[in-house]
Amino acid sequence: MQRTTHFRTGAILFLLPALLLFAAYFIYPVGYVVVVSLMKWDGMSSPGFVGLRNYSALFHDEVFRISIRNNLIWACAEALIQVPLAIVVALLLARKPKGWKLLRTIYFFPHVISGIAITMMWGAIYNNERGLLNGFLRLVGLSGWEHNWLGGLGSAFPSVLVYGLLYIGYFMVIILADISSVSRSYYEAASIDGATRTQQDWHITLPLIKGTIATCVTLAMVNGLRQFEQVLLLTGGGPANSSSVLVLYLYKELQNFHYGTANALGTVLIVLGGLVILTVRRLFNAAKYDM
Repeated sequence: MQRTTHFRTGAILFLLPALLLFAAYFIYPVGYVVVVSLMKWDGMSSPGFVGLRNYSALFHDEVFRISIRNNLIWACAEALIQVPLAIVVALLLARKPKGWKLLRTIYFFPHVISGIAITMMWGAIYNNERGLLNGFLRLVGLSGWEHNWLGGLGSAFPSVLVYGLLYIGYFMVIILADISSVSRSYYEAASIDGATRTQQDWHITLPLIKGTIATCVTLAMVNGLRQFEQVLLLTGGGPANSSSVLVLYLYKELQNFHYGTANALGTVLIVLGGLVILTVRRLFNAAKYDM
């Protein structure tokens, strides 16, 4: 009994510093954001309590609705396109074809470069007059497809979204590392039973790396909800707010000294992130595989 008490006391003492840091750097800021979201405050005068008025104003604002729609599309695109692409490439590289180490490095290389530099490069590619994309279309005789990619109402948001989906290296490396930890005895037994490599991937590899895939999907969706710099640099949310996202909208509210609305937006983002994490966990916990 005495040993158990000492163990609990020791555990609490070891955990206490981490709990204090978590409270100071997460719980307190989140509480502050929620409280300020219920205020009307310009950062200079005294804040005044307005209840849920900031939230009501947000949900009646068309720019907010466009922003939240774009973020949800972005999150789903990363989960349903980027992560599956990373899984396919990881499965192929796990077979260790010739040059697989070089390919792994090439896929991951964009993630060691500044995101701002990559965004500026794509800004040059999409340039209406001297951009590589329109130049390529002219070269192959498709000049009728030339377009002001970042200036068109229908093309600005897809243009910003699509190129980011191509960079699969981050998730590919995580999944590849997990695949390499799967015991080879499973594959040897499956080969003796006559299973093809595709059948082995489907019935052995994917079920055993389900937890890692769930983590990648969660990270991808959360990343889709907090996009900011590439939208700011490429379109600034335009034209006519068609490519706006929530963090950019929050940034503009802060610039206009609408701190109450900005914090209400921050609260919405926190709630959305929590819902995404819970939904992904529930979906993957419900998924069953037959081995």
